[in-house]
Amino acid sequence: MLTDKVRKLQQSGPVPNILVIGDLMIDHYIIGDATRLSPEAPVPIVNVKNEFTTPGGAANVAQNLLSLGAKISLAGVTGDDADADRLTKILTDEGINVDGIFKDATRPTTVKTRIMAGSHQLVRVDREVTNPLADDLQTKFVEQIKGAIAKADIIILSDYNKGLFSPNLTQQLIKEANAQGKRVIIDPKGLNYEKYKGAHIIKPNRKELAEAAKTEKITNIDELQQAARIILKQTGAEYIVVTLSEQGMVIISELAHKLLPVKATSVFDVTGAGDTVIATMVYFMAQGLNVEEACELANHAAAIVIRQTGSAVTTVNEILEDITFRG
Repeated sequence: MLTDKVRKLQQSGPVPNILVIGDLMIDHYIIGDATRLSPEAPVPIVNVKNEFTTPGGAANVAQNLLSLGAKISLAGVTGDDADADRLTKILTDEGINVDGIFKDATRPTTVKTRIMAGSHQLVRVDREVTNPLADDLQTKFVEQIKGAIAKADIIILSDYNKGLFSPNLTQQLIKEANAQGKRVIIDPKGLNYEKYKGAHIIKPNRKELAEAAKTEKITNIDELQQAARIILKQTGAEYIVVTLSEQGMVIISELAHKLLPVKATSVFDVTGAGDTVIATMVYFMAQGLNVEEACELANHAAAIVIRQTGSAVTTVNEILEDITFRG
């Protein structure tokens, strides 16, 4: 049984050493009450009750992996500012290796500020620059993380379309990883999937897949397979794993597909579920499970987090409990 295999790995298997490369950001929340409108404009006045920040983007993927028990190295680009210092301190305190984080003084650290009235989001303010890194900085970035690539069991590229993954830099990273015999798993963004050529697995959601494959819509499994095979041909990936929100996920290869229905009985919030899926899938692949087994476990992990509000993480024990409960 899969649960027995996972328990054995937890007892005596290797601790996965995973490198996450991606767009780093801070999620900043301002939470309060809004009981009246401003006399200056027809907008609510928020009386602030609480304010906090959490790591976002690829850093959230790293936190999901940390919760599962992996050893994490995180690489990406921030500004050279107080927000970068705040982010790296949070990550370092959690035990994440941040030696691969590169500071670029020409851009700010990406910060998403959400102003909330209770659980209702009134507005989001983004502070970011999404231009690609200068050519010399791209070269320096790759050189800086070659050692981390060599030490990693498996590598995640977590693309949030914030400027890190230019076609040139993405290909440099994938080629370096492949040259060192390391599998690369992509959480993609944007329309240009050619830049992911050489990756082992690409994990879009249904909307992202339709856009990348230039398909008007995906309403059934046949259309899903057709779109996925366009990307398989374009990138040479071994698998496309498509997340379907509250409907589960599909694993598609050149010759076959498998639908994994969602395991949740209730769906409250799908925020961050994609980060949980890729983290769980990669964690168990790094421990030696095959793609289908890893995706089955990731499906249970997603079911756990979408029953909660906001971005959430889970643990191996919670996944095993969920499998035992649902069968």
